[in-house]
Amino acid sequence: QVYLVESGGGSAQAGGSLSLSCTASGSSSTIADIMLMGWFRQAPGKEREWVATASFTTDITQVARSVEARFTISRDHIETAISLRMNNLEPEDTAMYYCAAGRFGRWSTSTSYDYWGTGTQVTVSS
Repeated sequence: QVYLVESGGGSAQAGGSLSLSCTASGSSSTIADIMLMGWFRQAPGKEREWVATASFTTDITQVARSVEARFTISRDHIETAISLRMNNLEPEDTAMYYCAAGRFGRWSTSTSYDYWGTGTQVTVSS
């Protein structure tokens, strides 16, 4: 079993910045199988939306086109952990942000991820 713990959510004014972090813990053998970790978000009344993913087998990262000019995902090279830096926040970024981890599959598809965190709330006011 793998547990994903998110941190760093909170409130910000439009134009501000926030950083989210997610660390995997649990069975070392299962953690070693993780090949990708990413972030999804879900706003009230909307479907869950992919935000960004980082590969743990290469240095490749990918960010959704809708936020790529403002968001950056990075991975830790020691722990199984990722961070999401969100700049120039907009009220439309308000959502619950979920960390996810998996082994393979299309990065933007939620079914590619086997493990999910409980989410951290991001609220952006205008």
